[in-house]
Amino acid sequence: MKSRYLIVTFACALLAGATAVHAQEDETSWSNLTEDQQEVLAPYASEWTNLPVERRLRLAEGAKRWSAMDQRQRAAARERFQAWRRLDDDRREAIRDRYDRFQQLPPDEKARIRDNYHRFRQLPPDRRQQLRERYRDMTPEQRQRVRERLHERPPRPPGRRR
Repeated sequence: MKSRYLIVTFACALLAGATAVHAQEDETSWSNLTEDQQEVLAPYASEWTNLPVERRLRLAEGAKRWSAMDQRQRAAARERFQAWRRLDDDRREAIRDRYDRFQQLPPDEKARIRDNYHRFRQLPPDRRQQLRERYRDMTPEQRQRVRERLHERPPRPPGRRR
């Protein structure tokens, strides 16, 4: 009796999983994409059905964001993409790892990092360069103390940024 229950439970779980995958496949079928998405994704049209569902979902979402951008935003996105493609594989992997670690941080820590980044970006370019050089010349212990001081600084209230 117990084994029959396990078999039925396992079969139901498989069926539920298959239904979810089928729903995702329907959601990402070429005919369900908007006209704008199809236009952006035209280079993938011939191979669309052969792409993994997760990739189709990411591409469809990216095409949706692209369609919502104005010309200035698209130019900036193209520039970032070209810069990304110029990076070597090791550098891209390091960036992905850093991004994954950032995503694991608690919201208050993310806010603190974003605030520090915004404050740094507001500095004049020559001051930013000066700080970069000073940081590069520090010992690992000095760098750690700087990171600790930045960590202790509370984030600014949302209305005070920029």
